[in-house]
Amino acid sequence: MSWERLMLKKILVQVKTPIQIQEDKEYKLVTISNTGNITLRKVIKGSQISADQAYSVKKGAFIYSRLSIHTGAFGLVPDELDGALVTSEMPLFDIMDNTVPDFLIYSLKLPEFSFQLNNLTKGMGRTRVKEDTFLSLHIDIPSIEIQKRLIKEISDKENQISLITQEHLKQIDALKKLRQQILQDAVQGKLVPQDTYDEPASKLLERIKADKEKLVREKKIKKEKNLLSFRQEEIPFEIPNNWIWCRFGEVVDMSRGRFSIRPRNDPRYFNGNYPFIQIGSLDENGSVVNNASQTLNELGKNVSKEFPVGTIAIAIVGGTIGNLGVLGRNMFFPDSIIGITPSHLYNQQYVLYFLRYKQPAIKAESYQMAGQPNIKIPTLFNLLFPLPSISEQNRIVAKLDQLMTLCDELEQSIQQNQKFTQEFLQVALKEALEQMN
Repeated sequence: MSWERLMLKKILVQVKTPIQIQEDKEYKLVTISNTGNITLRKVIKGSQISADQAYSVKKGAFIYSRLSIHTGAFGLVPDELDGALVTSEMPLFDIMDNTVPDFLIYSLKLPEFSFQLNNLTKGMGRTRVKEDTFLSLHIDIPSIEIQKRLIKEISDKENQISLITQEHLKQIDALKKLRQQILQDAVQGKLVPQDTYDEPASKLLERIKADKEKLVREKKIKKEKNLLSFRQEEIPFEIPNNWIWCRFGEVVDMSRGRFSIRPRNDPRYFNGNYPFIQIGSLDENGSVVNNASQTLNELGKNVSKEFPVGTIAIAIVGGTIGNLGVLGRNMFFPDSIIGITPSHLYNQQYVLYFLRYKQPAIKAESYQMAGQPNIKIPTLFNLLFPLPSISEQNRIVAKLDQLMTLCDELEQSIQQNQKFTQEFLQVALKEALEQMN
């Protein structure tokens, strides 16, 4: 295969088409991302442009950013930006007939060319790559026919990777919907058969309330506030006759974490023997949390709050709202997390599955405070909770554990297939690219 090493000045010809800015005319402005996407930045009036002169781009031309070419800010001008404007910081070039435009782009992404670019500015910090310097760099090119064949091979491989990725994403999305449907069937009493010998859930609720009242008198827990009665029209679906609707806060004991120190990363309170987790330790599935990236010392322990093993932790702020975790040992956490402590009167795993089912609704209830989403504690207290007998809770959990394990195995299989397929295609893509190197 015959290849030739050429300076870019033998491939690219700089084009400057200056435009005199008119104050009453609208202009499209161009931006280039570090992934090579050339897009419309905005449309503005000439009166809003500080310069008297700018440069017009044309579709299919090559363009790069003087400041960011090292990070991949270069590409071909798309058709829809023909005639848009750039400053002199984004030089524009026509591509000569000896090079296929897409072949040029792939060549500039190769490690050998990146090495040349990096050597230009090594140790110099933020540096502009001006046109003369850029055009002095080299790439290797074969004949036009070979360029076209290589580009077709690469394009075909990339399209195959894209199609397979899209298919796997569809499968993962379908699996997510299946999990949600299974959880919905569980909380509606449709997942396992009813047993006429089960104690009515109303009796269980009476015992739970009596136990909580005793703990309140003993000052071991606080009395729930703002628990609202509910009307028949609020009930979202039918449940079996043996079940009962109640407020979530009537059943569980939940309280907010605590860490009152500001700034939160004050080193005087850390590096001790007490595990301290934050919202990043939680996920959508409510995984068991055994490890903590931070620990509190005695000072930190005294300004935080300990929760026992088995506590369900739920994030109530930020982009992780509704994420869950189950403490694998006694741990501490801040007020961005609520803890639901376990009880012998109900199945804690049933509570966890209920919260997984309610995650979409909990996220929808979030509101804006101090620039980030939050969920109010009374919102969780007042969730309508379908309570079955403890016997049925146990049967539901056993079935859910089985079905969710099958879903997890199916997801792992999909991800493994995706990995193997992409690795196979990436090897084929690499082989095509190596012919260019």
